[in-house]
Amino acid sequence: MLGGIVERMGAFVSLGGPVVFILLCVSVVSLAIAIMKFWQFAVAGVGRHAGADAALSRWDAGDTSGALARIRADRTLLGRIAANAMQASSRLDGNEDIEGVKERNAVEAERQLHGLEKGFRALDAIVQLSPLLGLFGTVLGMIEAFRKLQDAGNTVDPSLLAGGIWVALLTTAVGLAVAMPSSLVLTWFEARVADERIAAEAAIAAVFAPRANHVVEAHQPARAAMPVSGAVPDVL
Repeated sequence: MLGGIVERMGAFVSLGGPVVFILLCVSVVSLAIAIMKFWQFAVAGVGRHAGADAALSRWDAGDTSGALARIRADRTLLGRIAANAMQASSRLDGNEDIEGVKERNAVEAERQLHGLEKGFRALDAIVQLSPLLGLFGTVLGMIEAFRKLQDAGNTVDPSLLAGGIWVALLTTAVGLAVAMPSSLVLTWFEARVADERIAAEAAIAAVFAPRANHVVEAHQPARAAMPVSGAVPDVL
């Protein structure tokens, strides 16, 4: 059975020429990247926010120790980002720059999220180049078909031209067949990363918002007691 598949693939490649062979290799690379990214997203827990949401709810309620204990048990990427923010916030004192600490946590979160985007450029290149490779193969096939037609001279066989054209169009079909699934997978990956980035930004904002409000209130100057209008101070 395997030998028959290999034989049919060899006949298909020989029919389409080197461009089809290149496109088949590109499709293998695209499939490998997609499998790797699916595995990476699963390990990072992309889209699993229940643990982080529960910890943030405890944090908002003022249960700092409970929130830290809950978030430390969360092994997802969002859980790690929220845990870093909570630990940084719990170590703050009144003299530290809250916005600076928050910005450093946001930069670290962006660095971790950027790791999810590795391989996106390769998939995007495959999406862009596969149809062009297919079109290039079609142009080469059409040139070859018309050359054979010219060599035939007066004894033109219409089937010769028709056969050359459908073989030439085969490369375009293969290029589109590689590009379309790759484009769908890339779009799905990008949407998942965008959702994770929004969740991370919201988590960091939620962690530092109570502390920021508390510091603002602590540094607010006390209002001086004002004399009641019309009252005359006692004079000894």
